[in-house]
Amino acid sequence: MANSVSSTHPYNIDAFFAGVGGIELGFTQTGEFRVVYANEFDKNARITYELNNPETRLDGRDIHDVSPDEIPDCDVIMGGFPCQAFSIAGYRKGFEDERGDLFFELLKMIKAKKPRVVFVENVKNLVTHDHGNTFKVIREALAENGYFIKWKVLNSKDYGNVPQNRERIYMVGFDNKNDFDHFSFPEPIKLERSLHDIIDFKSQKDERYYYREGKQPFYDKLVPEIKSQETVYQWRRQYVRENKSGLVPTLTANMGTGGHNVPLILTDSGEIRKLTPKETFNAQGYPAEFKLPDISNGQLYKQAGNSVVVPVINRIAQQIVTALKADNEQHDNTNDIPDGSKYALILSDINGRFEGNSYVQKYAEDREALVDYIKDSDIPLLDDKEYLKLIRREKNTKFYMIEEL
Repeated sequence: MANSVSSTHPYNIDAFFAGVGGIELGFTQTGEFRVVYANEFDKNARITYELNNPETRLDGRDIHDVSPDEIPDCDVIMGGFPCQAFSIAGYRKGFEDERGDLFFELLKMIKAKKPRVVFVENVKNLVTHDHGNTFKVIREALAENGYFIKWKVLNSKDYGNVPQNRERIYMVGFDNKNDFDHFSFPEPIKLERSLHDIIDFKSQKDERYYYREGKQPFYDKLVPEIKSQETVYQWRRQYVRENKSGLVPTLTANMGTGGHNVPLILTDSGEIRKLTPKETFNAQGYPAEFKLPDISNGQLYKQAGNSVVVPVINRIAQQIVTALKADNEQHDNTNDIPDGSKYALILSDINGRFEGNSYVQKYAEDREALVDYIKDSDIPLLDDKEYLKLIRREKNTKFYMIEEL
C-alpha cells in the first residue's frame, strides 16, 4: 500500500537528480505539490537551487550514499537520471557497475517509499538507447514493482508554448489502476510565443557575449550567413546552421564551451552575439523571477542545457492532479505483488516508439501458469528479441512479455 495522501493538499515530493529544480518548479506551480526533499550532487547546480528554493531540504550527497530511511515519506518520487547502458541481468546480480546504476538507485527509493506517483524525464533517445534495451529495463523494472506506466515524447514547441525545439520522453507511473486510467498526457497547444519574447535583441549586453572580427577565427564565415532576426543560428565547426523554424535549437549542456553549437542571434544593432545565460533559461520556460547566481557562465549554460522545459512539466503535473483527484476516495494499490510470485505478465500497448503504456496484468509462481493464462488471447507473447525488433519497426500494437522477478 502506498503512503496515504492527505485530503488536504499539497502532495509531497521527494526529488532526485534535481539539477536547478525545473521539474519541481513545474509541479509546485500547480499549487498542489510541495518539495519535502531534494537530492543533487553537483555543487554549482545546488547553488542555483538553493538561491531559488531556500526553504527546501537539499541533500548534496551522492545518491549511492543516501539510505531510503533517511528521506521523508512522499506522494511523488521524481528524477531525470543520466541515460547510461545497463542490463536487467546486472541489476539482478546486485548491479555493481557504476556506469549505469543510477536508475536503480532511484528505483531503490521508489521500492522503499512506495509513492503514489513516479515521474521520470529523459532524452528522447532513451527509447532507442542500447538498441532499445535500456528503456525495456526501466519500463519493466517499474512495472514489476507494481507501477502502471504511461510514457510519451513531447516537444516543447508543441506542448509548452516555448519556442525551443526540444523533444523529451516523460514517464508517469501510478501505484494503482484507477489513477492510471484517469491520467492522460496534455494535448498539443498552439505556439504563440516567439524568439522576441525570450531573447532581448535590443539592449546592449556585456562584451563577452559578442562575436567580433579578430576575436573568433571563423567570424568572417558568420557575417554573410547571419542575416535574420526571425531565427537562431549555430556555428557547427565548419559551417553556419540556420534554424529556419524560428525556434531555439535544442539547448545542450556544452553550449557555453568552445564556441561549438552555441545559439547565435543578430541584434538590432547588427551585431552577432550568443544567448546570455538568462536567455537560455527563458528558452526553457523558466519564469522571469527565477534567479541566477554569481557563478561562471559556463556553469549556468550547463545548468540550462541539462534542465527541463518548465511549462511542459507544469502541464503534465496538472494532468497528474486531475488523475489523483478523480476518485480520491477509491485510491488503493491494486497491484500489490502476491507473496511467492516469481514471474510477472506485463501487458504493453505502444503507439510507435515514442508513446505507450505498460503494467503487470498478473503475477505467478511459475512461468507456465502465465502462458496458460493467456493461451486464448489475441495479444501475442513476445520474447526479448521479438520486442527489440518490434521497437525498431515503430509499430502500433499490444503485446505480452513474461519477466522473471
